[in-house]
Amino acid sequence: MSPRPPPRTWQKIDRDPSSQLHVIIVGAGLGGLGAAIAILLAGHDVTVLESASEIGEIGAGIQVLPNSSRILISWGLQEKLAKHATMPRYANMIGWKGNHLSRMDLHAYAEALGTPFWDFHRANLHHCLMDRAMELGAKLQVRSRVQTIEYAEDGLTATAVLSDGRSMSADLIVGADGISSRLREVLLCKPDPPQPTGDLAYRLLINARDMLDDPELRHFIEDPQVNYWIGPDAHAVNYVLRGGELFNMVLLVPDDMPAASMTVDGNVEEMQALYKDWDPRIGKILSLCQSVQKWKLCIRPTLEKWTHESGAFTLLGDAVHATLPYLASGCGMALEDGAALGLCLSKLTNKSREQKLYALRVYEECRKERTERVVERGNFQQYMYHIHDGEEQRERDKRLQMFGEIDQHLLKTPEVLTEPRAGSGDDPLPWRYHGVGGWLLTYDLEKDVEHRWEQVRRETQARPLL
Repeated sequence: MSPRPPPRTWQKIDRDPSSQLHVIIVGAGLGGLGAAIAILLAGHDVTVLESASEIGEIGAGIQVLPNSSRILISWGLQEKLAKHATMPRYANMIGWKGNHLSRMDLHAYAEALGTPFWDFHRANLHHCLMDRAMELGAKLQVRSRVQTIEYAEDGLTATAVLSDGRSMSADLIVGADGISSRLREVLLCKPDPPQPTGDLAYRLLINARDMLDDPELRHFIEDPQVNYWIGPDAHAVNYVLRGGELFNMVLLVPDDMPAASMTVDGNVEEMQALYKDWDPRIGKILSLCQSVQKWKLCIRPTLEKWTHESGAFTLLGDAVHATLPYLASGCGMALEDGAALGLCLSKLTNKSREQKLYALRVYEECRKERTERVVERGNFQQYMYHIHDGEEQRERDKRLQMFGEIDQHLLKTPEVLTEPRAGSGDDPLPWRYHGVGGWLLTYDLEKDVEHRWEQVRRETQARPLL
């Protein structure tokens, strides 16, 4: 039996029409679909607007940590997702020349926390979320690009104005339109492009069969683990997808893309040359690559306010707080946003502006500080992974080994791993307990919503929201 019990399965609320909101979610990505599921389970009506002409298979690998898998399981998705998931045994930190530095026992942490570390092809995760949202009653419209938001004079509704001239009104509009969010700029009433971080990612998928033929590469497929090679100005990450069919590789290097470009086709030979002096196993893997894309890595510093004063429009996910992927938590934060919003809206007893503002204030207070910490730690990991050889690198590597030994002692009393820690620690392998694991992985979303709901209630008794 795990020290932390498994999550409860949320049941759909049978809601009276007098308190049932019509909610429009703008964006059918992972965050938008997660919000749709949570809000539908709260008993409300949901329409999802997607600008693309169709919902297709996109992306490559994505890591889901236990705080995120807990949410997915609570939404009734465990059986469906388990068919597509890989559960890696360890997360390994490796020097750029191939020397092993430290590791984290992911299976032991998962047992202690009660929920797994999962690796997916993004399309499989997206498909399962889509199916669940539709099963719960979501309505999806493609070719529906929202240009702006207009607000009713009484503040009770908002209207999404689409680029083709159509308009759709709702009690609440949720902007989940990703890192290049138009709706963020609508809320701010000014242009606000994503901020480049100075890094880009090469993302590639390798046919695992090609690696099984090589004795030096076979173990990467046969014993799935997450591997991080860290070195001067760059690092590399890889893990197995689809039960050993695919091998996902991401290379993180200095950004040389044009300022206006977010995604471009990459040059395989150029990519290979960047890692020619690294661990020879990386070169072998890259020799199996036929084509690759380059992605500019940007962030979104959080906003002072996520919600319009009317209470009829709010934001979530990358539109508010896009982070570097170096904490494997962009998707997780978007799923947590959606879950928190759904829990807050589950508490409504009417459709008044006052109740919506109350729920949205609690939602924002649950999410703002936590997502800021994730963005900040992602920036820190960018620095930590890319240290040049020398005294600082040797000190980092000593800390990796020291905290690895501490972690082994903690695993002898796994119930300790479920106890939240207030602050981040100095462990450069971030997901361990003395990195960010003590607050990132142990998070109890439902408890946080309940606590903050009561906290806001006490505050508003002394000072009204309006």
